[in-house]
Amino acid sequence: MTYTRKNQRDLSAAERERFVAAVLALKRSGRYDDYVRTHIRYYTSDGAKGLRAAHMTPSFLPWHRRFLLEFEDDLREIDGRVTVPYWDWTKDRTAKAALWREDFLGGDGRGSDQQVTTGAFAHAHGDWTLTESTDDRPYLRRAFGRPQDPMDLPTPQDLDEAASDTTYDSSPWDSTAPRGFRNKLEGWGSGRGNARWRNHNRVHRWVGGTMLSGASPNDPVFWLHHAFVDLVWSRWQRANPRSGYLPDRPLPLGNSQRGRVPTLEDPMPPWRVKPSELLDHSGIYRYA
Repeated sequence: MTYTRKNQRDLSAAERERFVAAVLALKRSGRYDDYVRTHIRYYTSDGAKGLRAAHMTPSFLPWHRRFLLEFEDDLREIDGRVTVPYWDWTKDRTAKAALWREDFLGGDGRGSDQQVTTGAFAHAHGDWTLTESTDDRPYLRRAFGRPQDPMDLPTPQDLDEAASDTTYDSSPWDSTAPRGFRNKLEGWGSGRGNARWRNHNRVHRWVGGTMLSGASPNDPVFWLHHAFVDLVWSRWQRANPRSGYLPDRPLPLGNSQRGRVPTLEDPMPPWRVKPSELLDHSGIYRYA
């Protein structure tokens, strides 16, 4: 039986409470930090040696689909009524959006040190200490809108620009790919300053603080953000049924990306699951 992921703005008070409680229980068990460690490990850039599976690669979307599914399975082991909601950042574009309420994810960080002081994930409440991070600060940080260099969340037009590309990905299969839905959605652009960041990347930078590093899953909004990214991919798949995952075959000998990006039938670490196995989620979950 499939389950449903809902827009966070449509959650009832009880649904928000159950989601927060399940996330906190996962944190207490130590399992939550495993997800942070995994994301840090696989957040590799174009110039890194070896296989890139999670970012700046065609497998960005199936890798995060599996990552999100595993996290959701753990939450549902705690409370079978819980699913991961999604945050449509093209519509809920301000700090007043429902997901930043004190009874859900809490709000912005304070100006002095970006520390989040409201909601269940505030460090001062004693339930959310960052133990796996890229620095030694134990508290969740946010800086909505990047005050030192202001930026806005992506618009519907920004997302449409990515979704209108009917090719999944293109050579050189990294952050510089000039064509392809994947890179436009992941958000690696050209230019300088804020104009470089699009869609997925722009959201990470708008939230700021902890969301700026490979340790971004330390902020629970990471999961709502990636649930929406997954929803956008799902919509794109339905709209482009003949435009599948690329590259769909082994790259030729001598290609600089051979062995560095997963093709359709290459296992993605750490699970050994292939992109081809993650193209259809209809038997597991749906989006409201």
